[in-house]
Amino acid sequence: MARRPPPRYSDPRSNPSRYPDQEPKVPKFNYGAIALFGGIFILGIGVGIGVSSSASFDPKNVASREVIDKSAPNAELCVQFGASAIVSDLRVFITLNPFSVYVTQPAMQPGCVLRQSNMTLLEQKRLITAEQVRDCRNRMNTFGFVGTLESKPKIDCIYSNDAAGNLFINPPGSVNLRSEGENF
Repeated sequence: MARRPPPRYSDPRSNPSRYPDQEPKVPKFNYGAIALFGGIFILGIGVGIGVSSSASFDPKNVASREVIDKSAPNAELCVQFGASAIVSDLRVFITLNPFSVYVTQPAMQPGCVLRQSNMTLLEQKRLITAEQVRDCRNRMNTFGFVGTLESKPKIDCIYSNDAAGNLFINPPGSVNLRSEGENF
């Protein structure tokens, strides 16, 4: 019996009658539809970012520095000569026999922390004495207050406690690169 030579390779697109089960390949996707879906996807991402990052100015939801700055007593003065703050007033009760610690519910209110270089501003307004300024400055502290300056604010000599640091800026294990100019 004679051997038959192997069939020559032929492209099914050039001779569809030889391979009837294979039809010529035509792209089955529409570039217009892909562009439309891509545009919708990009638009969806943009809308999602816009909705999730919009600041809430509801006093029950303090989510931005602007809300805190606007709520501070004497807001313009506070931003110019210090920084607005959230003040938490609470009391701690400690018993020794038996040893226990009790904490009151904190009262949150807007306040202001003055830079050390601007502490005399309160003295000029006759809200504190020169002796109070001297005592506070000798301990390397500054003043903070709640309530407006025109209506008997509660003023305290406060100490800056950076022992814990800001873990949002300096995660554990990183080097603190904060300059002294950032301090009050």
